[in-house]
Amino acid sequence: MRAVALAEDFQELVDSLPPDWTGLDLDLRIDDVDRYIEAATLLTQINAMPHSREEWHWRLRVANQFGHAAAVPTVRGTLALLDGEGIGGELVAREARSGRVEVTQMWGRPESVRREFRDRRHQ
Repeated sequence: MRAVALAEDFQELVDSLPPDWTGLDLDLRIDDVDRYIEAATLLTQINAMPHSREEWHWRLRVANQFGHAAAVPTVRGTLALLDGEGIGGELVAREARSGRVEVTQMWGRPESVRREFRDRRHQ
């Protein structure tokens, strides 16, 4: 079985999503179960959730611009660490969400915060 470049596969998957995607749920399976602990140690950086299904090892939650999930660059970097350690595997997209709008309470915040928030969202 060939080692899969997880970081590249992840980036291709992200690039295939519509521009307004907000969340992505992925399942990850590694090829060599004997390396589970080593992989799990690296995956703590992105809060990978151990999976209850026998054939899949972890659920990864990814956020695009905001949300309660790991950021795209962090996920890509963590998967690159797995690649660098020679831990091959497979990623499968289970759910992609798009079109939601971020709601942020700005009442009572100083103008500098409002300006910074506006600048970050309109880059």
